Amino acid sequence: MHQKLLTSIGVRRPMTLAVAAALGVICAGASAAEDSDVKLPEVSVSAASDKPAVPDNVPSTTESFTRKQIAESVNSVSSAGALLYLPSVHVRERFIGDVNGGLAMRMYGVNSSAETIVYADGLLLSNHLVNSCCPGPRWGLVSQDAIDRVDVMYGPFSALYPGNSVGGVVLMTTHMPTRFEAHAKLDTFGQNFKLYGTDENFTGTHGAASMGNKVGDWSFRLSADRLDNNSHPTDFTPARAKTGAPATTGQYTVVTGAHFDNDIANKPRVTTAATSMDHTVKDDGTIKLAYDFSPTIRATYTGNIWQNTSDKRNDSYLRDAAGNTIYGTNSTTADPYRYVRINGQDYTVTAPSASHAEATYYMHGLSVKSQTGGTWDWEATASDFNQNKDVTRASSGNFGATPSSDATAGTITFGDGTGWQNIDLRGEWRPGGDLKSQHQVSFGFHTDTYTTKSDQYRLGTGNWLTSNAGALNTSSRGVTSTQAIYVQDAWQISPSMKLVFGGREEMWEASEGSNYANGKNVAYQDKSVNAFSPKASLTYQTSDVLALRGSVGRGVRFPTVGELFKNVGITTMGGGTPSAAEIAGFPPPYNVALTNNPNLAPETADSWELSAERFLSNGLWRTSVFGEEKQGALVSQADITTLPGYSISSVQNIDKVRAYGIETAIQASDMLIRGLDLVGSIAYIHSRIVENAANPGLVGTELPLIPVWRASLLGIYHASNDLSYSLGYRFSGRQHSGLFNTTSMQYPDPNPDTYGGRSTFGVFDAKVLYKVAKQWSASVGVDNIGNIKYYTLYPYQQRTYFASAKFDY
Repeated sequence: MHQKLLTSIGVRRPMTLAVAAALGVICAGASAAEDSDVKLPEVSVSAASDKPAVPDNVPSTTESFTRKQIAESVNSVSSAGALLYLPSVHVRERFIGDVNGGLAMRMYGVNSSAETIVYADGLLLSNHLVNSCCPGPRWGLVSQDAIDRVDVMYGPFSALYPGNSVGGVVLMTTHMPTRFEAHAKLDTFGQNFKLYGTDENFTGTHGAASMGNKVGDWSFRLSADRLDNNSHPTDFTPARAKTGAPATTGQYTVVTGAHFDNDIANKPRVTTAATSMDHTVKDDGTIKLAYDFSPTIRATYTGNIWQNTSDKRNDSYLRDAAGNTIYGTNSTTADPYRYVRINGQDYTVTAPSASHAEATYYMHGLSVKSQTGGTWDWEATASDFNQNKDVTRASSGNFGATPSSDATAGTITFGDGTGWQNIDLRGEWRPGGDLKSQHQVSFGFHTDTYTTKSDQYRLGTGNWLTSNAGALNTSSRGVTSTQAIYVQDAWQISPSMKLVFGGREEMWEASEGSNYANGKNVAYQDKSVNAFSPKASLTYQTSDVLALRGSVGRGVRFPTVGELFKNVGITTMGGGTPSAAEIAGFPPPYNVALTNNPNLAPETADSWELSAERFLSNGLWRTSVFGEEKQGALVSQADITTLPGYSISSVQNIDKVRAYGIETAIQASDMLIRGLDLVGSIAYIHSRIVENAANPGLVGTELPLIPVWRASLLGIYHASNDLSYSLGYRFSGRQHSGLFNTTSMQYPDPNPDTYGGRSTFGVFDAKVLYKVAKQWSASVGVDNIGNIKYYTLYPYQQRTYFASAKFDY
C-alpha cells in the first residue's frame, strides 16, 4: 500500500518548506484527514514524466520534480536549473552556462563532486575525475527541454550505487516519443551587473529544437541545443601595497579608479580590475534511438556531441592622468610602471589574463533492458565519455597601457583524452513470479575507469592566440578503476512492513600515476583497496496516512585521480620557484604545497536516517533526521606534524568527521485556495571534525562549505489551464570558506558577504507562463528580484530577466 501511495502522488512529490505557519496549516489538514478516515485514491500514472526513474526496491528518501513543474517555475535554461527547489540541493551556477556548477546535497558542499552522483538515462554526468566544483557534473550534455523528470535520492542506502552516493544520487529521465512530435524554444535573458567599477549589461540567448517519432518497433529523438551567453565578471584583481620607503620619481605612475573595501578576513583591500567575463557559445546535439525486440525488451542508444568556445575578457579600472587604461605593473624593471600610486600609496598590480578555450566532448551510451515484471528481468548498460578536444590558451599579463589581449606570451593546456567508461550488468529475481512477489532480489556487476591527461606548455614566440606550444610546464597522468558486485533483497515481510537489505563489494585500483612540475617528473606506485558496504532499511506503514522508515548504510568513497595525481606546487616562503636542486632536498625556508597525495586511502561513511511520511488529502509531508560518521575523510588541510620549516598542505585523510541534521519537506496541491500548489523545505546541518592526528587543533571545528541552514519555498498558482504564476524563495545560511585557523584562532572569513566569501543569502524568483494557443506558449520571469549581491567565492548573478517562446507539436 505504501508503494502505491507513493506512486499515486508521483507527479508531485514533496519538495520544500521554509515557513512554520505553512506547516501548521498542513498539520491541521492532516488531522482532519485522519479524523474523517479519508484515504488517498490509488491513481495509475502513465505519462512518461509521471514515471519515477528510481527502482522500486531503493530504500532511500526520494524527492522529484517533473517536466510540468520545471516549465512553470524555473527560469534558468540549463539542466542544473531543474534542481532549483529540491530539498537541501544547491548547484553553484554562477551564471548561465557555467561549466563549474558544483552540486551540493545535504551534508556535502559544492566542492564535493565525487560524493554525489548525477545520471541521465543511466549515463553518468558526474565528473569523478576530481572532488571539486571545477568542473562540476556535465550539465551541458543534457538539455533542460529534454528532461521529463528529476528524481533525487539521499544517502548511501542502496547497494545498487557506488560509494560516491554518500551525498545522494540525481536521476534525470529524458523524453522518448511514442508518436511524431516536434518542439522548438527560444530564450533571451540579461542582467545589469554592478560591482566595484563594473556597471554593464550582460545578455544571452538560448535555442533548443527537437523532433522524434515511433514507427513500428523503432523510436527516435533528435535534439539540438545552442547557448550564447556573456557572463558578468567572476574574478577581480587586487593590488598589493609596497612595503618600506615610497617609490622614487620615475618608478611609479599615479592612477585613479581603484575601489576600496574589506576582504573576507576584514582586512583592507584595493580592487583594480574585473576579470573572467566569459563569452561562452555551447552547441549540443543528441540522438536517442530505441528498438523493441519484443514488448518487454528494448535496446536504446544515446549519442551526444557537446562543443564549447569560451573567451574570457577583463576590464581594468585604473586610469592615468591622460585617461589611458593601465593594466598592471612590472617589478623587474625600473620604469614608470614598476608601481602605481593610488591615493599616495604605492602598489604592485598583476595584470589580468585573457583566455580562449575550445572543447569537443563525446558521450555514447547503450543499454538493453527487459521489463517483464515476471520472475526474471535484466539490464546491461555501457557508457563512454571522452574529452576528444580540450584546449585552453591563456595570455600572460602585460603591464602599463598594453592589455593582456595583446600579450606575446602565455600558456596552452591540453586535456584531450580525459574521460571515463562505465559498464553495469543488473538482474532482478522475483521468486513469486511478479511485482507483488514477497522478495525482489537485485544483483549485479559494475566496472568503471577514470583517466586524466593534462599537459600545460609555455607558448612560443608570437601572439598568444596563435603561437605554438613551447617547453612543457606541467603534466599529470593517472587512472583509477573500480570493479564491484552487489546483491540486495526487498522483502515484503507483511502488507505494512518492508525490509530492504544488501551489500556491495568493491575492488579499487589506482595506476599509471605521474606528474611533472618545476623540471621534475614523479611517477607513483600502483595501489589497490577492497571494501565492503552493508545496507539495510526498514519501512513500516502504521496507517493509510503515516509511514516510518529507518535506514543504515555504509558508503566507501575512493580517491579521485585529481586528488591522487594532481601536480605538485613548490614555492619559497618569499615567493618564486626554487631550483631543481632545491626541489630535490626541500630545504627550509621553502613552503612545500603538495596539491596531490598519492598515498590517500578511501573515506568510509557510516550513515543513518529516520523518516516519517504523512500522507495528506492534498499532498505529503516528510520529516527526516539523518547523520553520518566518516572515517578517513578526504579534506584539504595543512599537516603540522612535518619537520620544522615545512608547511605541507594537501588533501589528507582526517581521522573522523561527524555530521547530523534534520529536514522537513512538504508538497501540497490546492493550498488555501484552489489552484495554488506549494512545495517547500527547511534543513539544519551540524558538521564537526572529531579526530585529527595531523592537525589536532581542528578537533571540534566546522567543515567548510556546508551551510548550517538551507530552505526554499515555491508557490505555483494556476489561474486557468493556460496561465500560471510562480514565486520562489531560496535561502542558504552561514558556511565557512575554509578550515579554522589554529594560529589566529578564528575562521578565515569573519566578513563572508563580499567577493571571496561564501554568503548567507535569500533570493526571490518569479515566472509567468501562458499558453498562447494550442501549440504555442510564452513565459517571462525574473531571478533574484531583490538584486541581492551574494557570493560563492565568486559573485552570483544579480537581477536577471528572462523571456521565452515555445512551440510544441
